[in-house]
Amino acid sequence: MKYLKRIYLPLLSIAGLTILFILSNELPFSGLFKKEKPNLSILGSLPLVIPTIKYGFAIDTFSMAENTVKNGDVIGNILNDNGVDAQIIHNIMNDNQHIFKPSNFRVGERYTLFKSLDGKELEYLVYEPNVYHYFIFNFIDSIGIKKIERPVTKKIKTTSGTIESSIWNAMAQQGSSPELIAKLEDALQWSIDFYHLQRGEKFKIVYESHNIEGKEIGAGLVLAAKYEMEKNTINAIYYSKPAFKGYYDLEGRPLNKGFLRSPLRFSRISSYFNTSRLHPILRRVRPHFGTDYAAPHGTPIMSVGNGVVLEARYSGGNGNYVKIKHDKLHTTQYLHMSRIGPGIRSGAQVQQGQTIGYVGSTGLATGPHVCFRFWKNGKQVNHLKLSFPPPEPLPKEEIPSFNKEKEGIIALLN
Repeated sequence: MKYLKRIYLPLLSIAGLTILFILSNELPFSGLFKKEKPNLSILGSLPLVIPTIKYGFAIDTFSMAENTVKNGDVIGNILNDNGVDAQIIHNIMNDNQHIFKPSNFRVGERYTLFKSLDGKELEYLVYEPNVYHYFIFNFIDSIGIKKIERPVTKKIKTTSGTIESSIWNAMAQQGSSPELIAKLEDALQWSIDFYHLQRGEKFKIVYESHNIEGKEIGAGLVLAAKYEMEKNTINAIYYSKPAFKGYYDLEGRPLNKGFLRSPLRFSRISSYFNTSRLHPILRRVRPHFGTDYAAPHGTPIMSVGNGVVLEARYSGGNGNYVKIKHDKLHTTQYLHMSRIGPGIRSGAQVQQGQTIGYVGSTGLATGPHVCFRFWKNGKQVNHLKLSFPPPEPLPKEEIPSFNKEKEGIIALLN
């Protein structure tokens, strides 16, 4: 009942005064039984207070404290320090494991304490791990935990830009989020070499914007993208039919050519495939049968294609590494990982884009990077110079459906 009172009593008070005025044709307390018309000039002097609502509560009726989870914080200790009985804490955590686990209480996230106005009794705790949902811990009406999902609306938006140095900088200058930049790379990753972009090249994106309470809070699907180079233009159209979902060109040919061009996002090439490279540690000429991608320690490393893990272990010079067989012709290897990804072991099936490990500097390495190696027909080759046969287009009977979906967004792209 306290929960309901805190939300509705301030609003009901205002509504009651309004109804009283209408029925009596008088202002409250100015003489309910007088027949003369009221002096409307004093209406503005009434102390009508509109309550402030947050998380569904009229926060003016609480003593409220906003906090951030710090290193070493445990939700049970926080509750106990604020007067909640240990047995109640045990019960609420034990009975609501399907909704919230204490391990989900993470450093850097926000939580708010709602106490009685005298500050003596903790009535609610709200934990907000992200903008999409929050948890209410109720210690008053019915002790328990509720997960509240915020309603998300989608809008179709566009953004465009011109390359000066990198796709990251060009999109960031337009105010695009890192999430949207990553999704553009996902759409064009088979067709564009993001490490060799040229100044003056142009791009445009049509995407779903996720909004909460009128504010953009994230990016959904990239529905279409166009990248204009000096002699070529790449178009990517998302086709949503489950059996064929993915990115296609304007004629319905899949953009997925079997392998990603890089095992990392947002990195740079620090050393190329070179059969006569001077080794930076051994200080002697030694062939470098791979391409080094430098990135911060812990950056996720992706499998460039579907396949089966042949090896996932540590060896002296290679450090932690994973080797994957993709088909009869192609095998890849990823060296110097800080750690191998969960579930990645010999015999495991992996999907294109799946995280298989994290950037490190184990083995013979001068700094955090992944040495990416590519075999074709049992021979190590420079993957940047490989060209793969074009994939099969959509079946003829699927083209009309694809064209219909394409027409809905191509006008925005052009």
